[in-house]
Amino acid sequence: MNYPKINLDGASVAITGGGAGIGRAVAKLFASKGARVAIGDLNKAAAEETAEMIGGTAHHLDVADRGSFESFVAAAEKAHGPLHVLVNNAGLMPNGGFLELSDATDRLQIDVNLGGVLNGLKLALPGMAERGFGHVVNVASLAGKFPVKGLAVYNATKFAVVGLTAATRLEFADAGVSITAVLPSAVDTALASGLDMRPIPKVQPEDVARAVVDSVHNRRAEIAVPGYVGVLAAAAGITPEPVLNRIRRLVRDDRALHSDRPERTEYRANLEAQQGSRR
Repeated sequence: MNYPKINLDGASVAITGGGAGIGRAVAKLFASKGARVAIGDLNKAAAEETAEMIGGTAHHLDVADRGSFESFVAAAEKAHGPLHVLVNNAGLMPNGGFLELSDATDRLQIDVNLGGVLNGLKLALPGMAERGFGHVVNVASLAGKFPVKGLAVYNATKFAVVGLTAATRLEFADAGVSITAVLPSAVDTALASGLDMRPIPKVQPEDVARAVVDSVHNRRAEIAVPGYVGVLAAAAGITPEPVLNRIRRLVRDDRALHSDRPERTEYRANLEAQQGSRR
C-alpha cells in the first residue's frame, strides 16, 4: 500500500503518556525532526516539563476518559493544526497472580491500555480519513504476542491492541491512513521497574522512540523492538507446548509473579493513587 507521505518538518503530532519514559523519548525525537508536538499525560506537571524541554504544548489527559481525550485532540489541533500523527503510548503494567490482583486494578488496565487506544483511534481517524492522510502508532508490547506469568490481564490488553491495530489498519488503508503496532520487549522505564524479566531483553525508551518515528516513513504493520524478538515470539507460537513449557521452566518465566523490590512497591503505590484520582 502506497500511503501519502508525511513530512515531519512542521507536522502536527500528538502523544499520549508523553510526560516520561517512552512518551518523552518519542516527543524529543519528533521535535528534533521539526514536528510540532502536543504532549498529553495524566501527570500535567510531567507533561509541562517535557513540553518545555522540546518546545511543545502540554495538556492534562486521562486516556480512559473519552471527554478528556476529545479535549486533548481539540487542543492539539488548535495549537498545531490537524493531526498528522497520533501516538497512543499511555499504559500501565501491574504485576501479580491473576487471582491476586483486584478487580479495580484489572479494570484500570483495560480502561487505560485498551480503552485509551480505542478512544484515540475513534477521535483521530475521522479527521485523518477525511483529509486522506495520517498515521497512528499504537505502542503495544511483546506481551501482545507472548504470554507471561504474572501479567495475565496486561497480556490480554496488549493482545487486544495488536488485533485492533491489524483490523483497523485494513479498514482505513484505502483512506490513506496507516496504523502501526510497535511491540517493545521490556523497557527500562517505571513501567517495568523492579521486575526481573530475563531472558526477555530490556531496551531503552530511545530504542522504542526510533521505531515509532521510523514507522511514519516505513508504515510497517508491526515493528518489534528489538527486531529479533518478533521472530522469537512467532517461533514460540508454533513450538509444541511441552517443549515450550520446558524452556519456560529453564529460564524461570515466573519472575513477574512476585517482586518486593522498592521500585515495584513505589510503582504499585502510584497505580493505587491513580485509581483514587479516577473515583
